[in-house]
Amino acid sequence: MRLAGPVFVPKSEMEPGRWIAALQDAGYRAAVCPVGNDADERTVAEYRNAAAAADIVIAEVGAWSNPISPDDEVRKQAIDHCIRQLELAERIGARCCVNIAGSRALKWDGPHADNFSDDTFALIVDTVRLIIDQVNPRHTFFTLETMPWIVPDSADSYLALVQAIDRASFAVHFDPVNMITSPRIYFQNGAMIRDFVRKLGPHIKNCHAKDIHLADQLTVQLTEVIPGTGALDYAVFLQELNQLDPDLPLILEHLSSESDYRQAAAHVRKTASELSIPL
Repeated sequence: MRLAGPVFVPKSEMEPGRWIAALQDAGYRAAVCPVGNDADERTVAEYRNAAAAADIVIAEVGAWSNPISPDDEVRKQAIDHCIRQLELAERIGARCCVNIAGSRALKWDGPHADNFSDDTFALIVDTVRLIIDQVNPRHTFFTLETMPWIVPDSADSYLALVQAIDRASFAVHFDPVNMITSPRIYFQNGAMIRDFVRKLGPHIKNCHAKDIHLADQLTVQLTEVIPGTGALDYAVFLQELNQLDPDLPLILEHLSSESDYRQAAAHVRKTASELSIPL
């Protein structure tokens, strides 16, 4: 397993050497892709080679967009963006390209009454196939991040997507916090994590590391918090991931400052150390 997170290098100063130095200073052994799909081949090669020389795994290329939007133009642009980002993942040697499935709402990552319909499931399957078939990647994978209000939202719905999409280049992106949608799952999240890894472990290419807190007032209020300050069972999470690919990235995300990331990384490292799990 390899811990990853963002680095705080000014955009004007970003270049391969500075990027690697910032990752090493933070103690990260994996990273998110540092360039966009408009980067030329020389730039992509420089970052790819710098990562390889420093033993840094490029974990993911984000393709954040809404490829199942009810707006045809938004949908078309999103699919094109996913295709170009998947191509970038292949070019730069990233483990995966990741997006959410999208939403039938106008907000790209918002809830909608149709998000769990059979028609939407079929639309997601067709859309992912279209993206993968346009690129036919040989080394990287297209993945969907687990989400609270669109499939994949559980191990079973993710497994159903893997089977329905039926593409060797479709794989799994695991974010357990995004699947904690009720007090029952909140208090039993270790069991949920074990179930997910048992059913999908060989397909998991990348993971996100966050935490979650349940407020003690009506109605249910779940809030993302810094790892170590919530209820996610990090011992189970790390133990389960440690059974998988030793190069599996675990990416810290959604925090507001460099100090928050240091605090989060310290908690993950402390938990891993207590379990004799290398990061």
